[in-house]
Amino acid sequence: MTLNEIDAWFKSFLKPEEYGADPSRNGIQIQNSAPDTKEITKVAVAVDACEQTALEAAKAGAQLLFVHHGMFWGDCEPIVGHVYKRYQAFLKNDLALYAMHIPLDANNPCGNNWGLAARVGLKNVEPFGQWKGMTLGVKGQLDKPCSIEELAKNVLNPGEKPVTVLPFGKKEIKTVGIISGGSGDDVWQAIEHGLDAFVCGEFEHQLYHYAKENGINVIAGGHYQTETVGINLVRQKIEKELGLETIFIDIPTGL
Repeated sequence: MTLNEIDAWFKSFLKPEEYGADPSRNGIQIQNSAPDTKEITKVAVAVDACEQTALEAAKAGAQLLFVHHGMFWGDCEPIVGHVYKRYQAFLKNDLALYAMHIPLDANNPCGNNWGLAARVGLKNVEPFGQWKGMTLGVKGQLDKPCSIEELAKNVLNPGEKPVTVLPFGKKEIKTVGIISGGSGDDVWQAIEHGLDAFVCGEFEHQLYHYAKENGINVIAGGHYQTETVGINLVRQKIEKELGLETIFIDIPTGL
C-alpha cells in the first residue's frame, strides 16, 4: 500500500474530522518521497514522535511511523536545534510520520480508553470525560467489585507499575472512569458522575487533597503506560486487515 492509501484507511475508522478542536494536526505530518507510489510494507508504532523513535523505526526497516504524540501542537515552530534533529531523522531515512492524538484516545474499540476498559473488564461501557467539547474517555461497571490494588494490577501490563495509587474511596470498587494520558485534572468529572475510581495517566500534586476530600480512588497508571494501548491495538489491526508487517518501538519515559 502507498502512504496515501494507508492515510485513507486510518481516517476511515479513526475519523479525525470529528475532533476538530484537537490542536494536534492529526494525519500525515511528514510524507515520504512518493506518497502516491512508494510501497509501504512495514509500519512502526510508538507513543512519541522523536529522533530516537524515528531512528529505531528506520533501522527496523519501517517506511512509516504511526504515533499518538506527533510533531505539531497548534502553532508551528522554527526547525532549529533539537527540532531540526527530529525532522532530519525522518527526512534522511525517507520515513513518513503519521499521528493521531484525540481520535486515538477516544476510538472504540482501538483507542487508549476503550482498550483500557476492555483490559480491566468494564461492562456497560459508555463515553465519559469532556475536553474542549470532545468526549475522550469511558466509564462503566466491573462484573465483580475489587480493591484498588486489584484494579491497578489489571490496568497495566505485567511488569508495569502505576505511578500513583491513592486509596481515598470505597474499599470495594464497582464503577470506574478512565481517561488516559495527562488527564489528572479531569478527576472532578469522575467525582461529578459519582464513580468509585478514576484511572488516568498523570495525577498532579495539587489534586491530592482534592481527591482525598472528595473520597475517590485514583490510579495514575503513567502517561506513557496508559497510551501504549491504542497504538498497539492499531498495530494489530494493521496486521490483520492490511497484512503489513509491524513493530512496536517501546521507549518508556517513566512518566
